Amino acid sequence: MVQPLSIALDRASGPPISVQIAAAIRAAILDGRLAAGARLPSWRDLAAQLGVARGTVKAAYERLTDEQLIVGQGAAGTRIAARPPLAPGLASAPESSPLPSFFRDFESNPLPFQMGVPAQDAFPYAHWSRLMARAARAAAAAPVGYPDPRGLPSLRREIAGYLALARGIACTPAQIIITAGFAGALNLAIRTLALEGSEAWFEDPGFPLTRIALELTGITSRPVPVDGEGLDLAVGLRSAPNARLAVVTAGQQAPTGVTLSLARRLALLDWAQRSGGWIIEDDYLGELQLKGRAAPALASLDQAGRVLHIGTFSKTITPGLRLGFLVVPPALAERFGTAAACLAPAPAAVIQRAVADFIAEGHFLRHLRRMKRLYAGRREALLAALRRVAPAGCAVRPGGLAVLLDLPERADDVDIARRAVLRGLAPVPLSPWRAGNSRPGLMLGVTNVPVERADELCVRLAGLLPQ
Repeated sequence: MVQPLSIALDRASGPPISVQIAAAIRAAILDGRLAAGARLPSWRDLAAQLGVARGTVKAAYERLTDEQLIVGQGAAGTRIAARPPLAPGLASAPESSPLPSFFRDFESNPLPFQMGVPAQDAFPYAHWSRLMARAARAAAAAPVGYPDPRGLPSLRREIAGYLALARGIACTPAQIIITAGFAGALNLAIRTLALEGSEAWFEDPGFPLTRIALELTGITSRPVPVDGEGLDLAVGLRSAPNARLAVVTAGQQAPTGVTLSLARRLALLDWAQRSGGWIIEDDYLGELQLKGRAAPALASLDQAGRVLHIGTFSKTITPGLRLGFLVVPPALAERFGTAAACLAPAPAAVIQRAVADFIAEGHFLRHLRRMKRLYAGRREALLAALRRVAPAGCAVRPGGLAVLLDLPERADDVDIARRAVLRGLAPVPLSPWRAGNSRPGLMLGVTNVPVERADELCVRLAGLLPQ
């Protein structure tokens, strides 16, 4: 039986009439008003009903046929094509699904205490805009062809020079792969080394999203406690003797800020060489050591080719770049270059050109020096203000680009952080960073806490803390 159709047409404006007819029929099919096997009116009948030319209806039907939504069956007419049933809940799924609570609203201005973002009020917007515009012109005039999947050669040269100067790593541009941030580098390392299904030592406490990323690739993360010297290898050897991977933040442990001691570094390198294991060094803050000079990277001591060093420009320039880099041992350079070409080519050339110029012209190191002075002052102001207002039982201590606030044992740091957002603050709860039951706490990022507002912001936060 021919199904009646109610199609409203806008003849005064909007898309062509044939497109409107196709859209109305498509919507009726997708929401179930026209079931599989239902017969549509002929071109003549629908054209007469709508007061349009038969050719217009024919064009609409041909569009739907191309989309495999309807099928012509000769004398049997045109019918709705059979389709697999919609999965339960799929039709009502929101346009964007929620992400873990580690993320705040995307594209929004950072709030005070928010982690992982540089100072909003100190970024050199005018100069960066000029570099981006110049890079866009250069990219538009570049030869038409596929770019190097490992990354722009000029950027890899600049990163190699920066690493030699600031992180003590002697490497060539061929060892450097430009990636889509830390996550892109981590995934490329795991896939290329075929580490899926293995065990990994993971710092406790440690960055939750890295732990989740390991688990998503089939790696079982084994928590290894961090003490005053960093990762405790002795515990790792006892609890997970068959681990093939260790993921460490050797320069400034996240979140404690502890630097991995020389003795632990040498022991970790010795473990990797003897066991055939791999070390992924997450150098998430790079040169941003707020007191004294940053310790050389762990990779600078690697003589056996077992360390993969990952850096990023998210904390030093802006996370909006989604730009990171992976430094691999010389023997793995060709293997990783092939993997990058097949699995994860470098991001857009325009951004790479701008960053390369930012480094080459000396702006990057000058920017880092300014940020270190700024952040050091903001951290000291935040420490002082928090110590004045923190309730008894709450310990305050520095931790990298953050101040750590230990809470009483029964406090719910996740709930406190959730309620803080309603007051325009974004502290990070510490309990998700730790394995098992441990003391709750908050991480307070210092980058977007101006010195003159430290007292006001700490008083606002103190109102949420257990008294």
